[in-house]
Amino acid sequence: MLIENRTVIVTGAARGIGAATARRMVEEGARVAIVDIDMDEAQQVATEIGSSAYAFQCDVSQPSAVETLVRDVVKQFGGVDILVNNAGICPRVSIEEMTESLFDKLININLKSVFFLSRAAAEAMKEHKWGRIVNLSSTGGRVGGIYNATVYGATKAGILAMTKSFARHYAPYNILVNAVAPGAVETRMMTVLADDTLQGVINNAPLKRLADPTEIANTIVFLSSEQASWMTGATLDVNGGTLML
Repeated sequence: MLIENRTVIVTGAARGIGAATARRMVEEGARVAIVDIDMDEAQQVATEIGSSAYAFQCDVSQPSAVETLVRDVVKQFGGVDILVNNAGICPRVSIEEMTESLFDKLININLKSVFFLSRAAAEAMKEHKWGRIVNLSSTGGRVGGIYNATVYGATKAGILAMTKSFARHYAPYNILVNAVAPGAVETRMMTVLADDTLQGVINNAPLKRLADPTEIANTIVFLSSEQASWMTGATLDVNGGTLML
């Protein structure tokens, strides 16, 4: 029970890495707020997990909404100990076809949400002098972009810098802030790709497969636990060997 009796917020938790993380958190003894803009799917995941999970609807791109979310989670569970910033989108759009509205949407969901939700959660954690924030970046943020995902890659690179800033700022309160940079994972974000494109991604990884979402969730659980007590401002690359730093 690595995180027994901790309260966890997981965004984008209705499917994929977020849902897998929520399940692993409960298996390790936590109470989990399943947060997603799609309340029906969030509720379905919460129902599947059981009484230790509770669904919350939230548009994380809105700073006022994430501040309300933290207050609601504190009211429901009595506090917040761990935040997993997982919500994100990755529309495949070329540089030539990118629009200002889509650019802003990517920034708001993928990057702005991380800043404002992390700040709100960390302020709630300060009282207890203990906290964990885990931000989901991407291999795309490491290499400067992936196919038709230039702005997505920029948001994920921004998360890496933001992780370090938050880690320094909240270290005096024993709030540890780290990031995970997954490679290709078997989620809807990848499986919507054309077959030849997807196969090219798989062939590029030395392990020659997509990751299961639970393999990323296991790393997130580790960073959320006392086993990572001497880590902050770090990024763990979980990519099947696609990028070796």
